[in-house]
Amino acid sequence: MRNILFLLLTITLIVSGCRVGRDYQRPTLSLPVQLDSTATAGDTVSVGDLPWAAFFKDSLLQKLISQAVDSNQDLQLAMRRLDIAGKEAAQARLIQLPEVQLQVNGQLNRPSDNSLNGLSTKTFLQKSYIENYQAALTVSWEADIWGKLRNRREATLSEYLRTTEATKAVQTQIVAEVAEGYYNLLMLDRQLTIARRNLALSDSFVTATRLLKDAGQVTGLALQQAISQQQTTALLIPQLEQDIAIQETSINYLVGSLPGHVQRGQLEDGPDNNSLPAGLPAALVGRRPDVQAAEWSLRAANARVGVAKANMYPALTITAGGGLETFTASNWFNLPGSLFGLAAGSIAQPIFQRRALRTQHEIAQIEREAAVTTFRQSVLRAVGEVKNGLVQLDKLSVQDSLAGAQVSNLRDAVKNAQLLFKSDMAIYLEVLTAQSNALQAELNQARIRRSRLSAVTQLYKALGGGWR
Repeated sequence: MRNILFLLLTITLIVSGCRVGRDYQRPTLSLPVQLDSTATAGDTVSVGDLPWAAFFKDSLLQKLISQAVDSNQDLQLAMRRLDIAGKEAAQARLIQLPEVQLQVNGQLNRPSDNSLNGLSTKTFLQKSYIENYQAALTVSWEADIWGKLRNRREATLSEYLRTTEATKAVQTQIVAEVAEGYYNLLMLDRQLTIARRNLALSDSFVTATRLLKDAGQVTGLALQQAISQQQTTALLIPQLEQDIAIQETSINYLVGSLPGHVQRGQLEDGPDNNSLPAGLPAALVGRRPDVQAAEWSLRAANARVGVAKANMYPALTITAGGGLETFTASNWFNLPGSLFGLAAGSIAQPIFQRRALRTQHEIAQIEREAAVTTFRQSVLRAVGEVKNGLVQLDKLSVQDSLAGAQVSNLRDAVKNAQLLFKSDMAIYLEVLTAQSNALQAELNQARIRRSRLSAVTQLYKALGGGWR
């Protein structure tokens, strides 16, 4: 027995380095030299490294994001999946340990008196039944010759880390959605204020036009046009109030609350981030949780190829055990007479399943190549989102400046048109046109400001920010 164990252990040590499959290497990636045209090769600082509480300065927005991180239902589901993956990873760390079983058996067999066993029992045991009692401790260990168990452990741990990064990606998405919803709510508030102010101006113009009609200085058509302009502005108010209520409900859903009022500031108080450092493309790959999740999926797929390959080779299993055994209960603990031991080794080579195992290996290889493609896609998407975000932020800042100048000019035009109309130096259509243009310009300016804030949020998310 001792020679057999020595031989099996020697074989195990000789072939223990014969791991099949290849170690993971990151695929080659085509990355631009820099993300921002104004950046240099030494610029390693990125706004994506900032925690969300440091990036979003609005205290009311910070409160909403904090509540979402704690209570958002999608994020809670992601955390539960992470807990499950953590349990599996903890179990995978023990996969190479031997299996240990403790068994206690008792058996009573009463053979037929006319059988050979019955006659033998009466002759040798002087009784008509056979007892047997056994308490055994058995240890079984599969030698990880081809790296199958190590690859299984690596695949499970990679899946855990993929789930970890996927949970971070969910949080970045939730943080961005809360911020964008908040900024959209600020825009709607601003537009509602604009609509109410313009409605008040329209009311004043209708009153003035009615007086002029009564004095015979303008026609009834002028009054009708003024009232129509007033009604057009009035229609905006319930539409905006509806949109505000819907947006509040959406934000409350994101933060895990029932529908209700959402505390917020003013659109003008939003961050004025016209230039955000993007950092280097290589750092982006390690910062974005969705890209990291794709790479951990690739690592897991690579490990599963090794498992499938190892399944095609012989498996060496060593079993040893010992304990107490007796055919009478009174002698069970009679030492050393009741002691027994065993040792065995087996090598199993699949023969008829080889085609099926080869197919599994080929499928695992294809899945690894698909994971490589998915990883590269995630990198391309990340770089594209950053480039788009930088362009949007730059151009929207220009639009915001132009829209501000346009609003200022059209407000002056409204004042001048009203004065000229009262002095009978302008017709009512000029006043209506000036008011309509000013209203649309102010509403458009609010939309541009909200789009700029949204672009800031999306660039922060694209750079991997939001999960810290």
